[in-house]
Amino acid sequence: MPEWKGFTDRREAGRWLAKVTRALNLDKPVVVALPRGGVPVGFEVARALNAALDVLLVRKISAPGQEEYGIGAVIDGVSPQVVIDAAAARMTGADQNYIDDQVTLHLLEIERRRALYCTHPPICLGGRNVIVVDDGISNGGTVRAALAALTKLGPKRLVLAAPVGPAKLLAELSGRCDRVVYLLSPRPFRAVGLHYRNFAQVTDADVVHLLAKSRDIEGAGLQEAY
Repeated sequence: MPEWKGFTDRREAGRWLAKVTRALNLDKPVVVALPRGGVPVGFEVARALNAALDVLLVRKISAPGQEEYGIGAVIDGVSPQVVIDAAAARMTGADQNYIDDQVTLHLLEIERRRALYCTHPPICLGGRNVIVVDDGISNGGTVRAALAALTKLGPKRLVLAAPVGPAKLLAELSGRCDRVVYLLSPRPFRAVGLHYRNFAQVTDADVVHLLAKSRDIEGAGLQEAY
């Protein structure tokens, strides 16, 4: 048997992930992809499930003077959510005025990106079956923030779907949603990109194209190959 060399690209990973996700038999699900890498994967999942596809824009709130150290996040939606690690904020001297200023800046950036991606207004996710899709999970920071925010919206079921991630982290995340769907959980886990033969950066133009194509397919009720 030939050695498996990884997914060809994100689109192929999405098609395999769609097969597993479809088995959940979710009624009228909504797929929300984490841009940019999650969009090609989410496109294939949404197409297979004949589901609406949207992006979930997550902006990290960094500690004062420490760009790489996150103390929270702003997540877009009908009602944007703010998730703050109170202990980290206190430890780094991030007071409420600082946090409020950061939230305002990130909300403006989220609006700019939605305009760039030419998306419709965020889909109302309350009471819906929601599938959060990314191209892989590494440290889980963005995904944790996304799941925390989406839980507050009251979805009927909240599913996290990704082609690959570390087993320990996937187990932890399963406690933050109703179901985690994945294809690979290698031990040891090194990097998401190692499991793709083509892991080229997804561009803003790619995101715009796939979101528009998904809307066309959803509107026409078609399942034809892209």
